[in-house]
Amino acid sequence: MGNCCSIQIGFENFLLRGWVCVVGHANYVCKLKQTLPTLSAALQELRAQRNDMQREVDVAEQRLLKPFEQVQLWLSKAETMITKAEKLIEDSPRQMNNLCLGSCASKNFLSSYKFGKNITKMLQEINDHVSKGAFKKVAESRPSASVVVRPEEQPIGLESTIEKVWHCIVDKDVGIIGLYGLGGVGKTTLLTQINNKFSTTADKFDVVIWALVSKDYNVEKIQDKMGGNIGFRDTSWKSKSVDEKAVDIYGVLRNKRFVVLLDDLWERVDLNKVGIPKPSQENGSKLIFTARSLEVCGEMEARKRIKVECLEPEKAWELFQAKVGDETLNSHPNIWKLAEHVVERCGGLPLALITIGRAMACKTTPMEWKYAIEMLKRSTLPKMKNEVFPLLKFSYDNLPNATMKFCLQYCCLYRDDYRIPRKELVEHWFCEGLLNEFDRFSEAQMQGDHIINSLLNACLLERAGEDYVKMHDVIREMALWIACELEVKENNFFVKAGAQLLEEPDAKTWEGAKRMSIMSNQMKVLRETPKCPNLRTLFLRENNLQVISDGFFHFMPHLTVLNLSRNYGLEELPKGISQLISLECLDLSSTGIRELPIELKSLTKLKMLDLSNMLFVGKMKIPRQLISSFSKLQIFKLRPLINRDYPDEEEDNVLNGVNENLIKELRCLQHLNVLSIPPIKSVFALERFLSFNLFRCSIETLELEEFRDSNVFNILCLENMARLEKLCFKDCASMEEIKIEKLLSSVSSNINYISQFHTLSHVIIDGCGKLTDTTWLIFVPNLRFLSISWCFKMEEILSEGKLGEVADKVGIPYPKPFLKLEMLKLCVLPELKSIYWDVLPFPFLKHFCVWGDCSKLKKLPLNSDSAKGNHITIEGRKDWWDEVEWENETTRDNFIPSLRFPSY
Repeated sequence: MGNCCSIQIGFENFLLRGWVCVVGHANYVCKLKQTLPTLSAALQELRAQRNDMQREVDVAEQRLLKPFEQVQLWLSKAETMITKAEKLIEDSPRQMNNLCLGSCASKNFLSSYKFGKNITKMLQEINDHVSKGAFKKVAESRPSASVVVRPEEQPIGLESTIEKVWHCIVDKDVGIIGLYGLGGVGKTTLLTQINNKFSTTADKFDVVIWALVSKDYNVEKIQDKMGGNIGFRDTSWKSKSVDEKAVDIYGVLRNKRFVVLLDDLWERVDLNKVGIPKPSQENGSKLIFTARSLEVCGEMEARKRIKVECLEPEKAWELFQAKVGDETLNSHPNIWKLAEHVVERCGGLPLALITIGRAMACKTTPMEWKYAIEMLKRSTLPKMKNEVFPLLKFSYDNLPNATMKFCLQYCCLYRDDYRIPRKELVEHWFCEGLLNEFDRFSEAQMQGDHIINSLLNACLLERAGEDYVKMHDVIREMALWIACELEVKENNFFVKAGAQLLEEPDAKTWEGAKRMSIMSNQMKVLRETPKCPNLRTLFLRENNLQVISDGFFHFMPHLTVLNLSRNYGLEELPKGISQLISLECLDLSSTGIRELPIELKSLTKLKMLDLSNMLFVGKMKIPRQLISSFSKLQIFKLRPLINRDYPDEEEDNVLNGVNENLIKELRCLQHLNVLSIPPIKSVFALERFLSFNLFRCSIETLELEEFRDSNVFNILCLENMARLEKLCFKDCASMEEIKIEKLLSSVSSNINYISQFHTLSHVIIDGCGKLTDTTWLIFVPNLRFLSISWCFKMEEILSEGKLGEVADKVGIPYPKPFLKLEMLKLCVLPELKSIYWDVLPFPFLKHFCVWGDCSKLKKLPLNSDSAKGNHITIEGRKDWWDEVEWENETTRDNFIPSLRFPSY
């Protein structure tokens, strides 16, 4: 009985549990009509939350933030849930059709039961997921810079420049850095190295952005290139306006520490229009760009401007060797030496070295290399014409006008590596009519200087010392290629400068030429009578000319510039020179001519006559009334002048060489702008010469030599020399003081005489044994070059006591001296103790030389700030350097890298 009772109770429990189970399963079916709308509502809420969060993540990524992994996981799960829920809702009509008996039963109970259960489960999952999606932040700042590493070649010779740029990057004061240089010099390679270096450094920049700008600069193109770097990739953003894109880019970058690299700028890029916040010390961001012109660096307000130079010979060879390969270089014993000649022709320009190196990689015979060298000389090597010249021509094409382009071509008339005097170049341009903005040379010189500076800034010319420029070999070849091939109809250049010619070119060669240069050859005689109906320029300088036939100049009716300088064996001009009725520039400097022919009178258009450095000083004759016949003459160079111009004059004349008759003739030249005179040797001669306003206003260089009639020189006697640039005191053994008498006597007028010497930039004092100081230099505000030598009693350059006296009497403080000084040379000044009694900034000083006995000069007006940027080079003997006293060891150590010991 007990067993039966037990069995019965167990069965009842089973039925009860089964009933509950059936009822629960039935609920999945019965409540289906209610749960489906609830699920739809929950799905709508999940979608909205997903969309909102995805937008937050997108904005964060555009702002270069990194989304949290939990957020990414939530979004991923939400996406999966939405897909499943949408599928359930999509299947719901079919399941609802199975319901019957008031939706409490189903024609297919099992199917409806499973569907209802999935609906309930999905609803619960969605509710749980929505509750977990309440994130305070969706992203964080990225731990390191976002850099797209660019393909690169191993740089050769750029290492020091890379370090220089990187030094500017870590300098908080430098926000904008401009890298400029010749086309093909390696600027893009350098910028690529900088870009990739950010990927391996710990510098905390949020993003590094690269954009190629190029010649066809367009704001929108730059924006699109930048946009891809900061998350703006969809087509809808690209369809926005320039202003809208600028706002978006600015919104991303304004709170970030960024680096923007812009490659190949040809003109100013307006950062505001692009949307780039201006880098500053506050935001710590950087803008680094490359350009071919220094002017672009200025327009972009670059805080630091770094010129990318051509390679030094050793590095140039290393690059060329890497491209040619040792197998080729060693394939014949003679090739190595020939390859060195090729490298030399490339002038250290990486583009030329790489291009020619690759072209020669399979040339294994000496004849092939000799041919390549010859083609390089003629600017006809195919690789240069097809790959190198066109790239360089972009810089030429970008010059603002035809005049500047032709002025560049004009430089090709000088031979390779020639140091072209700036003034000579401007003088020739003026006589050629290229500087047509002005009629007077003194004004045209400003235009000429502007053109030269523009060509320098465009890296199409190079500085070669203070007063000289030169053309890079490859630039010269490019310019000749343009002049002789592309623009032959306009200019028709014929250039055989430095070609080792023993005889003049064939007469037929001259017929079509407009500009001709056969300078720096070995011609002795010009025998031909060439017919040159179009010739305007003829360079015959630096030959061995001894004879020019009388008929040589007969058929050159339009010749404007004739340069015969540095033909020391040329003693006579042919009478036929009278046929050059269009001649405006005649350069006879450094020739052996003994007499100017009277036939020169027919050269009525002459604007420039250069008779300086004539070989036969005391024997050359100038016919009377010849000089005065050149009524249009603006430039007349006479120094060093001969003693006896006129045969009947006494030797002891007022200017030790310039007699009264010649002075009278010079005074007739109403257009005279530039007059070069010999050293003046007495106060009387100086006063006599300066009594003529025309002379005062036309002298640029004045030498006072061997003054013996005065021990005091009043510098203000020169105050009205409007063009004085260079002043020399030489061997004035009796001169004890150079003073400013007028200034000291004009107490009531309170006049500052600094402006009276604003053109003076060069001062040389040599062999003035009694001078004790040069305090007057305080009133030369634009002094750039100062040389003082062999002054045995010189104690101070600037005297504190004398300057104090000037300030007290005049009632005005004296200015800081040497603010524009670039070079200071001191030589054999055994008593010199002081340059200046206080520290000076020397913002432009580049070279400071102390030579010979200057043993008492133990204190220099320098401190650690004077060496900032390490731009000063100090040259001096080691024994002097060891005795210099510094304010502290740190200052001394700062200048050690600047020190150079002379090689002698």
